[in-house]
Amino acid sequence: MIGGCARATTAAEAKFRIDAPNSQPRNVKVIALDARSERVAKHLAARQWSRAAFFTASAFTTPRDAQKFSIDGWLKDLAGRTKNLVDEIATADLVVMIAAAGENAPAAAIIGEACGVKHVMTTVLVLGSDNTSDEALAKSLAQLRPYAMMLVIANGDEYIEDMLTALRA
Repeated sequence: MIGGCARATTAAEAKFRIDAPNSQPRNVKVIALDARSERVAKHLAARQWSRAAFFTASAFTTPRDAQKFSIDGWLKDLAGRTKNLVDEIATADLVVMIAAAGENAPAAAIIGEACGVKHVMTTVLVLGSDNTSDEALAKSLAQLRPYAMMLVIANGDEYIEDMLTALRA
């Protein structure tokens, strides 16, 4: 009797093989949460991506008066056009938020909750820095962790590009 690995290579088993690529690119929405991450997002957007779209959280803040808040004008593409956050998330397989360590990122809560409602996976990439204190980094991580299925600290901006490539953006 032959083993499982040997049997899998037989002609009889070949008819069950899939001759297509293992996986397709994901529809990835990359959202910058602060000014430093916006610069990184703009730099990354100039590169070649399969299905990645880049955005910024409008003014990087959440509204003070919830009655005047409109989700429609809150998200912007890098050309400055407003986008509907819920519509963008509805067409996404993955939402990647980029935030600079030590910065306040209240927009992560809105994005994370919208992703949770739509069952879209979230990743947060934190731009680390040698100048950022451990306290500031810990504060950022505590603020972002509830809204991230995966949370990564990147010491260099080039690491963000590598992560997006690994995530099939």
